[in-house]
Amino acid sequence: MALQRSCESPRGFRRGTSDGAATSAAAPWEGRPGPEGAAKEDLFAAPSQRTPAGGPGQGVARVQVRVWGGRPLQGTVTVSPAKNAVLPQLAAALLSAEPVRLVAPDLGDVGAMCDLLHLLGADVRRGAAGALTVTARGPLATDAPPSAMARMRASVLVLGPLLARCGRATLAQPGGCAIGRRPIDLHLMAMRAMGATVRERGHLVELRAEGGLRGGDVVLPYPSHTATENALLAAALARGTTRILGAAREPEVQDTAALLAAMGAEVKGAGGPVIVVRGRQALGGARHIPVPDRIEAGTLLLACAAAGGRVRVLGARAQHLGAPLARLRAMGARVEADAAGVTLEAPERARLRPADVRTLPYPGFPTDLQPPMSVLAALAAGPSLVSETVFDARLGHVDGLRRLGADVCVAGTQAWFTGRALLRGAELRALDLRGGAALLLAALAAEGESRVDGFCHVARGYDDLPAKLRLLGAEVLPEEGPPSERGEIAHLVTRP
Repeated sequence: MALQRSCESPRGFRRGTSDGAATSAAAPWEGRPGPEGAAKEDLFAAPSQRTPAGGPGQGVARVQVRVWGGRPLQGTVTVSPAKNAVLPQLAAALLSAEPVRLVAPDLGDVGAMCDLLHLLGADVRRGAAGALTVTARGPLATDAPPSAMARMRASVLVLGPLLARCGRATLAQPGGCAIGRRPIDLHLMAMRAMGATVRERGHLVELRAEGGLRGGDVVLPYPSHTATENALLAAALARGTTRILGAAREPEVQDTAALLAAMGAEVKGAGGPVIVVRGRQALGGARHIPVPDRIEAGTLLLACAAAGGRVRVLGARAQHLGAPLARLRAMGARVEADAAGVTLEAPERARLRPADVRTLPYPGFPTDLQPPMSVLAALAAGPSLVSETVFDARLGHVDGLRRLGADVCVAGTQAWFTGRALLRGAELRALDLRGGAALLLAALAAEGESRVDGFCHVARGYDDLPAKLRLLGAEVLPEEGPPSERGEIAHLVTRP
């Protein structure tokens, strides 16, 4: 499908600081040395004129990992910026002709989004310490290539910005992990509420907003965070005032609203069920450090609870992990939190108490931590019930847990764990992002050697999880292959 070029640079965009960027509120974990000792002042160094190898999603592929389990974890590790904040914020860069600068983790999904932005006409450049600069001066393409859309679910987030800035957008159904039905009907409903017309043509969806989007009431029957973010991005350039009713309350939604505010948008109520956005004629640039990744933080804490030991996760925010930390405490873990991070001391295996888990939209227990939490349910000293209410096919990792020795019965979207499992190493295969992480955690808790194939799924959403686990004393060895085997973006390109 040929790319349709449209949408010249808007006029009258707001200018921020001397370099044309406004600065959003600093995160409390800024300024601490990163994995390579990079400090805060290096994060927004001038972007390179050419993007060298090794950007987001690049380099060698972690196709398989070997794990020698049975060793407790000890030490301190730093969590990366949140994938689920970075992706909508990269899409938000399409709303402005000014540079938008973010700090982004080295993930396959981040690379895939950068590649999609490039194909739409944006200039994407990488600086030091994970800094990304996106400049969408235009003209922009309004036809999102189906091959790029198929790489991940979050590609649908370009819909709102393209429609708001260009007045039209054509896209295919997005891809992503095979964890059940994830239709984009809520996204389309939100665009209709702001005056867009929608026409479905085969696998393509064409949207038009002649004369631009206009403010209105977007009523979401379910608090989808991606639908909320898409409506939020579109409303930032819509004429008049938009109310998003039944909005998602995730920290990543709040953080994306903070970026939009730094770009000049007027957003009120983010973090609550009603978000009010007063649209602007144009937005400026911004520089922003996204919120820490609560799912990565939760995964690392659950890894310690499964393998044993004592771990401190810098950057983890206890206020974003209320439900998971409550479950960990209920199961016998000792959890301490302060402004810098969260520390967990695992109970002895025989004292790991059973606990039922039911996934819910934020601030409930996050669906992305249900697969890792299932590992604790298998190990606990008694039966536990894990209920998945968000996705209808997110128990694919259970077969892998059975191979390791877990006793579990699945009925629909519920899994009943008998507990007291004595896990032994096995050959495993990751089928999706969070399920693959769960298998890695289970292998850490098992005796002997395990191999986890299909680790490319995990690399889509975790910033070198094996390396962070090795910092904590785990024996995890990635076996590498060419990027073409990875199933994600193999290069990050810069437009001349």
